[in-house]
Amino acid sequence: MSAARLAIDPHLLDGILNKTIDTVTESQSQIFEISEQSRREFIQLQRDLELVKQQVIEVIEKADHTEESAKYARTRLAEVSKHFQKYNEDDIRDAYENANKYQIELSIIRQTEKQLREKRDELERRILALQETVHKAESLAGQVSVVLNYLNGDLRKINELVQDAKQKQEFGLQIIEAQEEERKRVSREIHDGPAQLMANVLIRSELLEKIYVEKGTDAARAEIKDLRVMVRDSLKEVRRIIYDLRPMALDDLGLVPTLEKYLRNVKESTGKAVELHALGTSRRFPNKMEIAIFRLVQESVSNAVKHSEAKLIEVKLEFTQKFISLYIRDDGKGFDTSQPAKSNSFGMMGMRERVELLEGTLKVKSRVNNGTSVYIQIPIQD
Repeated sequence: MSAARLAIDPHLLDGILNKTIDTVTESQSQIFEISEQSRREFIQLQRDLELVKQQVIEVIEKADHTEESAKYARTRLAEVSKHFQKYNEDDIRDAYENANKYQIELSIIRQTEKQLREKRDELERRILALQETVHKAESLAGQVSVVLNYLNGDLRKINELVQDAKQKQEFGLQIIEAQEEERKRVSREIHDGPAQLMANVLIRSELLEKIYVEKGTDAARAEIKDLRVMVRDSLKEVRRIIYDLRPMALDDLGLVPTLEKYLRNVKESTGKAVELHALGTSRRFPNKMEIAIFRLVQESVSNAVKHSEAKLIEVKLEFTQKFISLYIRDDGKGFDTSQPAKSNSFGMMGMRERVELLEGTLKVKSRVNNGTSVYIQIPIQD
């Protein structure tokens, strides 16, 4: 076979391998999350099942006692009805009221027992399904780990094939994207936000029937109204998390409209004054450039919100024929740039890596009590 036919196209090989690693890594994270979530839900359902079983026992015992009382009340009522003339008005009324009271109480208890038995059966079915899900997820996670280790092992060999700087640059960009810790944050936010809200919705929805029986239609309507608010808040939180993970508007609308939407959300959620100024003529850029610029603005603004105690945050975006320039300034407390960087300043490290991989420059200026400025210039790569 000729040497020409044995030649390897580094661009094609890098693209295939990096896409495969990204896909496998994403799948591994999703499988792990499914496994952990299923395991947590399995433990909770087991606790719920034990509680429901105990409630069923208690309801059965209560039903037995009530049945005895109802039986006695019916006997008493039959006696009063048979010898009507022997009893006074109070005795007759008490006999009728007691028989009716115990009958109603017994009917409610039987209905409660039926609901608890149905809930118990449903919990048992869900537990069996979760056991199977956990088993499959653990098995699949092991298989995916083997595949990922193999791919990452061969990654070193691919590095030897990538000779020129641009190939290594694109390769490094893929590695950074594959190693992002974003999914951990999303998992925490889902657990602390929508998951908690939906758990509350589930609990309160189960109380609706009881509220309707005990307090009437108006109270039930009020409860439903509160449930709507909780569901709406949960949906809003889910949409925010999805937007932070990957703003879909970036693909549809482009860089400037997406940044406008993001900064508007920051302003609404934090109460800080946030301004965006776009200079020059905007147009669509390669996908990796738009993503990188959006993340750079996002990280800079996030740092200003979290650490600077700023009242005003300004973002300027300038487009020229050859460059995209970013200027993010805040009027916060600033910091001493002569001091060593904190060991946990991974956000700034990630920004520098993104800029370097795009062959750009990044400068940070800050003084104590005089705010912070971040200047980034990136050459336009068509």
